[in-house]
Amino acid sequence: MPQIDEEALAAAYNDALAAEKAGRLQDAEAGYRRCLALDPDDHGGAAVRLASMGIGETPERAPEAYVATLFDQHAEDFEDILVRQLGYGVPGLLGVRLGELVPGLFLRALDLGCGTGLAGEILRDRCAEIAGVDLSEKMVEAAHEKDVYDELFIGDAVGFLEECDEEAPWDLIVATDVLPYLGGLDGLFAGAARRLTGRGVFGFSSETLPDAMLPPQGFKVGAHQRFAHGEGYVRDRLGAHGFEILSLEPITVRLEQGEPVPGHLVIARKSS
Repeated sequence: MPQIDEEALAAAYNDALAAEKAGRLQDAEAGYRRCLALDPDDHGGAAVRLASMGIGETPERAPEAYVATLFDQHAEDFEDILVRQLGYGVPGLLGVRLGELVPGLFLRALDLGCGTGLAGEILRDRCAEIAGVDLSEKMVEAAHEKDVYDELFIGDAVGFLEECDEEAPWDLIVATDVLPYLGGLDGLFAGAARRLTGRGVFGFSSETLPDAMLPPQGFKVGAHQRFAHGEGYVRDRLGAHGFEILSLEPITVRLEQGEPVPGHLVIARKSS
C-alpha cells in the first residue's frame, strides 16, 4: 500500500472543509478530490462529503476506511455523545418492539454494527447466544469489556454476512445505526436473508427524508454525511429479498444540532 502523505492530506481536507462551510463549493470539491487522490481508501470520507454537497454520483456506501476511522476516533466517548448528548435510544425501541411482535427466546442472534454493545445489552436476556460484529476495532474492544456477547468479530456488516464461516443460521439479526452508512441495501438484505433461519427475524433502523427530497433510486447522502432511505425503497428491497414486514414505523433516531432526525424502525421476518 502506498504511503499516505498525512500532512498534505490533512491540509487538503481542512482547506476543503473550510471552503464547504464558507459556501465555496467549487473550492471544496477541488479539495475533496485532492483528498481522494492522496488517499484512495478515503479515511476522511471525502466521497460522502462530495455527495452531501450534491456533487457527483451517490456512492453505494460510505468507505470502510472512513467508517472504521470515524468510530475508532470516538470509541472512548461514543456513548456519552450518542446517548446522552444526541438522545439516541434506538436499541431500546427495538427491544420493546421485538418483545411485542416476537416474544420468547432467540437461540442465536447477530448484532451487526454492534458498536459498544448498546443493542447487545438490551437483547442479552432474550438470546441464548449473541454475537456482535463491527468495523471499528476500538468499538469491539469496548463491547468486549461489557461481557455481553458470546462472540465478537471485527468486520464490515455486509462483508461479514457474505464471508463468515459460521454454518449455523441465526434466528435474529439486528442492525441499529448501520443503514446510515450504506446507500444501496441489496447486499445487506440479501446477506441477512441468506444467514437467517426459515422464519428468522431481521430488525433494523434507518434515517429518512421526505420522498420529494430523494432521487428515484430511493436513497441519498444527507447534509450530515449519512445516508437517508425512502420508505418505499426499504419496503421494495425487503420484498425483493424474501422478507415480510411485521412493523415499519417512524421514529426519531437522534438529535442533530438540536433538531430531531427522522427515521424508521423496521421488524421483518424471512418469509420462507
